[in-house]
Amino acid sequence: MQLKLESPKLLSDIVSIISDLVNEVRLKINKEGMSLTAIDPANVAMVYFKIPTELFSQFTLEKDEVLGVSLENLKSVLRRCGLGSSLTIEKEDNALKLRIQDRIKRDFTLALIDIESEEKQMPQWEFKSVIKMDSGSFVEVIEDCLVVSDACTFIASPNSFVVEARGLNSARAEFSSDELEIYSDNSTARFSLEYLNKFIKGAKISSRITISFSDNHPMRLDFPTGNVILSFVLAPRVEQED
Repeated sequence: MQLKLESPKLLSDIVSIISDLVNEVRLKINKEGMSLTAIDPANVAMVYFKIPTELFSQFTLEKDEVLGVSLENLKSVLRRCGLGSSLTIEKEDNALKLRIQDRIKRDFTLALIDIESEEKQMPQWEFKSVIKMDSGSFVEVIEDCLVVSDACTFIASPNSFVVEARGLNSARAEFSSDELEIYSDNSTARFSLEYLNKFIKGAKISSRITISFSDNHPMRLDFPTGNVILSFVLAPRVEQED
């Protein structure tokens, strides 16, 4: 196995974002490219990413590989890539070899780890509400809600999308169909801001976001970046009754 990226910044950004949610993961390499599907330790959120084969300047693969890696360690190496760096990834015995080439050639070796987990697939659901908007605006809304609460409510109708958080204090943002794309019935669901605050870092790689949800149902956030996919799923926040 030998993969080469002429511009590894996108991979570095994605690994940095995902490492806030999960650490030890199974990285899949097959003829379609590099991908990862993982569930956070609390079983509340799921993340998926895929970098297709065509984004690699070299993609040599004799057989499908599943690599157990620490994202924290991988992130530390990828941060050593600068502008103009290329990255070569190879598997050798029970290790992952990473070569950064710019002014100088630098080699890193990361030990692969055994990870026992079931095969995971990103669920395919139909949602009552799908919102497409500028990712920067969504970041601002989530950060506003964090000022006043630890959870927020999404409210969608055919012509509007509202995000609000309420505690002793409150925050509310409302968008009309003139400001963003809304494909919606009437839907309301509540979600943890702790997780959303991690997800919105996906705005680093995409200026757009797609928000899909239904009444009291897991939501999905997609950050489209050409052929690269970065997606999150989050279970709804269920308030405990006294």
